[in-house]
Amino acid sequence: MQTAKQDIIQQLQKEVLSMQRLKKVSGSSLSTGLWEVEKAFPDQTFPVGAVHEFISNAKEDAAATNGFMSGLISKLMKKGTAVWVSSKRTLFPPALKVFGIEPERIIFIDLWRQKDVLWAIEEALKCDAVSAVIGELNELSFTESRRLQLAVEQSRVTGFIHRYNPKSENITACVSRWKIKPIASDINGIPGTGFPRWNVQLLKVRNGKPGAWQIEWSVGQFQHITRQVYSLSEVQKRKAG
Repeated sequence: MQTAKQDIIQQLQKEVLSMQRLKKVSGSSLSTGLWEVEKAFPDQTFPVGAVHEFISNAKEDAAATNGFMSGLISKLMKKGTAVWVSSKRTLFPPALKVFGIEPERIIFIDLWRQKDVLWAIEEALKCDAVSAVIGELNELSFTESRRLQLAVEQSRVTGFIHRYNPKSENITACVSRWKIKPIASDINGIPGTGFPRWNVQLLKVRNGKPGAWQIEWSVGQFQHITRQVYSLSEVQKRKAG
């Protein structure tokens, strides 16, 4: 009886994922190297052909978020290209080489008005010739995020929306919401000389289990410093505090 129930639950989960059009990279799954983090996602794989939301409230957090996103994007791009849209770009393109990305493979679009940024992001997400689209803006309404999600459901492009210091952390249609904060690194006890390290919070994930982890980027890939640091309930407590 218990086995039969588990089979039914697994079948229902597959049907839900199919309706939401979340899929793996063709052939198998996207290998991000974030093994413990991936367990939080449905089917235990990073959702592609979807829009992921990142929120930063300080400049140092924004820099850390750009680094973490770059690590993910490098896994998606392989030999492809990506589009990076923003109104106040602070990313230093040559720094992308740390994450295995040649800057010339990124199409940077710098616009002045937020509505133009949003329009460019949506149009880029409709283009199935790119591997990923990164959009930097402050505010994103549920309706706007729904339009972005509908765009990727057709193109199968993966989107990353980075919201810096938004007025509110409102509900969006993105499949996940992240907060990335820097962690001090060191080599032989010398602070600031090691590889990039982050505290990675997965605050929301559709049909998954949020949590937090400490991650490092070294030898061209993500490395877990620790396994899951705390669970959803603890994430919510920390957020409330």
